Amino acid sequence: MAPARSPSRKFFAQSVHMVAPRLIGATLLVDGVGGRIVEVEAYHHLDPAAHSYRGPTPRNAVMFGPPGFAYVYRSYGIHWCVNFVCEPAGSASAVLIRAIEPTDGLDIMRRRRRLTDERLLCSGPGRLCEAMGITVAHNGLALDEPPFCLRLAPRMADILVGPRIGITKAVDEPWRYGLKGSKFLSKPFKEAR
Repeated sequence: MAPARSPSRKFFAQSVHMVAPRLIGATLLVDGVGGRIVEVEAYHHLDPAAHSYRGPTPRNAVMFGPPGFAYVYRSYGIHWCVNFVCEPAGSASAVLIRAIEPTDGLDIMRRRRRLTDERLLCSGPGRLCEAMGITVAHNGLALDEPPFCLRLAPRMADILVGPRIGITKAVDEPWRYGLKGSKFLSKPFKEAR
């Protein structure tokens, strides 16, 4: 089996719909804490559910910059969420990291989340950011430099595809991707309509 490799920023300079499924099975660590990505969602700049849809703001400015950087925002004023900026600079598309299978730094994640059930440590975008220590301080940081360590899987994973969840616009778009058979997904998949 070929070793996992770190994607270059050029990898992110392609369609968000090419990047999102390729991230399934990749390893994501922040300061050595994290695991295997098992669920993501794609947000295209023409998508009314995307933060960039109405144009640049101080909050979403990173999305309008070069690809290969982290866009971190607070959801509902409670949880941090991390996205990977994709497509050429100015396109403002990103992949939301929804869930990971925790593999590295489990004791740290358990302390941060104040629970022991590995399945619940990172099964949701807010949960994984809390477990991995991702905050607004990571907003705008390059994904190919510390504290991030991202390694693609040596081959494409067997993935599920379905509608995104937790949104109210463009709800039927089949832009949610997950690792088939994973017990670490944030929610089960429904068939794309």
